[in-house]
Amino acid sequence: MAKGLILLAAGGTGGHLFPAEALANALAARGLTVHLATDERATKYGKAFPAEETHEIPSATPSGGSPGRMLAAGARLAQGLMASWSLIGRLRPSAVVGFGGYPTVPPVLAAALRGTPAIIHEQNGVLGRANRLLAPRARLIATGFPEVRGVSGALKAKQRVTGNPVRQPVLDAAATPFEPLSPDGTLRLVVFGGSQGARIMSDIVPPALERLSAADRGRLAVVQQARDEDLTRVRDVYVRLGIAAEVSPFFGDMPARIAQAHLVVARSGASTVAELAVIGRPSILVPLAQSLDGDQAANAVTLAAIGAATVIPQPDFTPERLAGEIAARLRDPSGLTRAAEAAKSAGVPDAAERLADLVVEIAAAGRTR
Repeated sequence: MAKGLILLAAGGTGGHLFPAEALANALAARGLTVHLATDERATKYGKAFPAEETHEIPSATPSGGSPGRMLAAGARLAQGLMASWSLIGRLRPSAVVGFGGYPTVPPVLAAALRGTPAIIHEQNGVLGRANRLLAPRARLIATGFPEVRGVSGALKAKQRVTGNPVRQPVLDAAATPFEPLSPDGTLRLVVFGGSQGARIMSDIVPPALERLSAADRGRLAVVQQARDEDLTRVRDVYVRLGIAAEVSPFFGDMPARIAQAHLVVARSGASTVAELAVIGRPSILVPLAQSLDGDQAANAVTLAAIGAATVIPQPDFTPERLAGEIAARLRDPSGLTRAAEAAKSAGVPDAAERLADLVVEIAAAGRTR
């Protein structure tokens, strides 16, 4: 077994790759070698991933669709298992860490079958379907939240709460203190929705701001993520309303933008919730209605329960409702300060280090067997 080599496995989306990236940096800082196993979606991203090598593993999602598609997905996962068996045999890692998504199933399962210590990390407030399959075979289940639906009974004994690892730009942004909104000051609003959620923000936020009084609109400065096909119509509304706005399909410095905000309107993916807490910013969260198992709703509740966020279910996320929420905050800016303090209290800035401690511990224990 190669001393000091850790294989990370993550689905090819930011929600899985970002915490894996944070752990990779923490492990590298300890002198450990990191490899990444992922799927074809992350091949381009993986080139920038802090790993010595990225391995593309065949995978598929065996849910929904026709029986034929289910069989095809199963066959693809079987190919991934064989490829992972071979990869782990060649690399002989000290441990394998999975971050969820079906691309993690073959590497983590192969590790368990080979006797290599395996840890899974669940970022959401609900145990995901891939992690649900892997949990009985994992040595430990690291979680982003203390209470995770689906982690109970025998699995509860394996749980270790680490928080959700965040990237260095988030930690850098967290050093920026919240600037209280003065009674007549400019409210800096940051709006984003992620790859699956930006459309609804383009549909709801501009007409919501249009419903505000002219005086209130004059107190806004907006940063909004919008899809390419929505850019023109969103920008046109803000120009017509005279609202200072920066609209783009992508902001490479989003953590810094969040740090400058008085209020964030966003979906409630695990990474978003973790970043809002570490940076410490008030939010209005709109859980993705079609998220599997209601994980985004469970994530949002963690901030709402402490007064750090207002959660609006998607059917209730209307221009009228959002306009009312923003107007209320303009009238009572002290509420934003209280929400910012509450969010900050829930942040776990050292989550990557906590998870790295577990990885080192389990890898060392595995080598003594």
